[in-house]
Formats: sequence, C-alpha cells, structure tokens
Amino acid sequence: MGKYHFIIIGSGWRSLYYVRIAKAMSDILCLDAMYCRTQEKADKMAEEFGIHTTTSIEECVGYKPDFAVVAVNKTSICDVSIEWMDRGITVLSETPAALDMDSLKKLYRYHMSDDKTDKKQVVAEQYRKYPYNKARIKLVNSGVLGDISCLNISLAHEYHGFSLIRAYLGIKPDENYTVSGKIYEFPTTQTLTRYDKFTDGRTAPKKRCVAAFEFESGKVAWYDFDSEQYRSPIRKNMIKVQGVRGELINDELYYLDDKNEGQYQKIVTDVNVTHTKDTNPNLSTVREIEKIMCGENVLYEPELGLRGLSEDETAIAALMMGTAKYSRGEAESPYSMEDAFADAYAAILLDEAVRTDNKISSCIENNR
Repeated sequence: MGKYHFIIIGSGWRSLYYVRIAKAMSDILCLDAMYCRTQEKADKMAEEFGIHTTTSIEECVGYKPDFAVVAVNKTSICDVSIEWMDRGITVLSETPAALDMDSLKKLYRYHMSDDKTDKKQVVAEQYRKYPYNKARIKLVNSGVLGDISCLNISLAHEYHGFSLIRAYLGIKPDENYTVSGKIYEFPTTQTLTRYDKFTDGRTAPKKRCVAAFEFESGKVAWYDFDSEQYRSPIRKNMIKVQGVRGELINDELYYLDDKNEGQYQKIVTDVNVTHTKDTNPNLSTVREIEKIMCGENVLYEPELGLRGLSEDETAIAALMMGTAKYSRGEAESPYSMEDAFADAYAAILLDEAVRTDNKISSCIENNR
C-alpha cells in the first residue's frame, strides 16, 4: 500500500498539529511539503520544525499527494479549499466548512454542480473521533439507554458542539430545528492560553454561550460552552445523555436491566502520560488514551497502538487516514460534506440567535 502522502496549506498554529501527527506516524503518513506564502515564513518553519517547505504551488501539485490539508484563516477556508480541489487534489480542510451564509452557499453549489462530482473534500470535524466521545457514542448507540430524548452538552463550541449534538441524539443532517440562546459574561481567573501559562491570579471577562436546539423529532439539546474549557483546569467539560431507560452523566451510567431493576456502571479510562521537551505548557505533557471500558465492555482502544498523541491529535490522525483512503477510492468519506454543511449552518444560526435574542428556525433546503 505504501505511505499516505499529504501537503499542508498554511503555516499557523493549527497546521502544526498535522506536523506532529506526521512525525508520530511516520510509518503511515508522509508530509511532502508545507506551502507558505512567503520565503521568509517558509525558511522559518523549515528551520524550526525540520520539515520541507515551499512557496511553489506547482511543486505542491507535482507531488500528487493523497490530500492537501487546508489550515488557513477561517475566513479563507472556503475559497482556498475550492482552489486546491480545482487543482485536482482532495482537500482535508479545517473547520468550519464556511464561516458565513454566502460562503456556505458557494461551497454547497460547488459540490452540487454537475462538473464537480469528482471533487473531494473532507472537513476536519474531529470531535466525534475523540476517544472520549467515540467511546460514549458507542455506548449510547448500544441501546442501553433506550431511545434517546435529550442532551446537556458542554464539550465544544459552535459547529463542533452541533456535530456532537447530532451524534449523541442520532439526528440526521437534514432534520430541521429551532435554536435560541444568549451569551453571558463572567470574570474568570486566567490559567492557560494557546502559548502561555498564568499563575499570577489575573482575571478577565469570559463569554459563555447557552442555547437550546429543539428538533422536529421532539429531541432537545441544551448547549452550554465557554472557550476557557479547552484549556483551563478550573473550567471542565460535561455531558448528560438521557434515554427512556437510563442516562449517561460524564463517566457514570445509570440504566435499567432486563428485569427493569436500576443498575450503575462507571466508565474507566486508562491514560498513558508522556512528558515532552516542548516549551509550550499545553504540549509539555501528553495524556494519551490507552483504553476506555464500561464494565467488561471495551469502548475504545487505539487501533494503531500508542503514538504519543493527545486526544485532539488522535482524532485528527483518524481523519487524515480516512481522507487518504477516501481519496484513493478505498473508503467512503470519514465525514460527509452533508454533515459539514449542517454543522456550519447551525453555527451561523446560533450566532444569529444570540445576536438578535430571537428563536431562529432552520430551513435547510431553502438556505442551501
């Protein structure tokens, strides 16, 4: 089979995730080049991270990679993705698929046009592939909770959050819904940013978005998120999934057995901790999931063994391999564009709901 080859378009913070994954999985993935807009940036990235960089589009196309990672500014993702698909390369683009309604319509029409049926794009919506979520979605789908009715979720923002809402509730991309919400602001002690750690007790106002998604099927999701949750040790994640025969709250499962007697099981996660020499406080310690179990049921194990990757990197790596197989015609897309369009659309409607303080109704067919 050989290695899966890819290139990276962009040289920002997010692009480095793909660099780390390529190095951790060098037996499977090969980074041919990182495309930078300026020679100065190309030289800097090459020296700092020990990778091949280029400012030549022709060189990148000449590699004939399995896919191109588009990790550029969010406002440019849609247009840059189209540019590279038009060059005949499968695209794995960062989230969201589009940032506003005009871009979303443009991308949708691009994929729906008759002469673009051979163009392949995967949006790197990774949260369903987090070991944490993958295990719990598997548990929910086992039927132990019965038919799922509602969800409280505080795990990820906007389009990521909506992707998880649909996964846990079993909602298809074309189901309509209403969304209402509000943004609150509270003082919070700062701890970690993307690059720095603070221990001086400084505080800053942080926004928390609370929203309700009510679906045509009668299912409901209550969304609650503060971006501090991504890194702060004092702002933790939470999920509660309720079904007719039980509920899942974070690591705790409450359900009825076949005699309708109440039962309890705890989800147990084994973690392998690796200490690195990285000066970034977010990367100095890697907590890699070894196994997730509930009772005697194994809910998650890494298919390719331990690689020294975080949950986020583990999830992205799965999408990278899935995209390569999709590009080669060996598998279906690891995340459909229909799903990606639904996520981006929901984020746009959520923004409208909190800005206008109105309940907004989706109209998927008309807005696409």
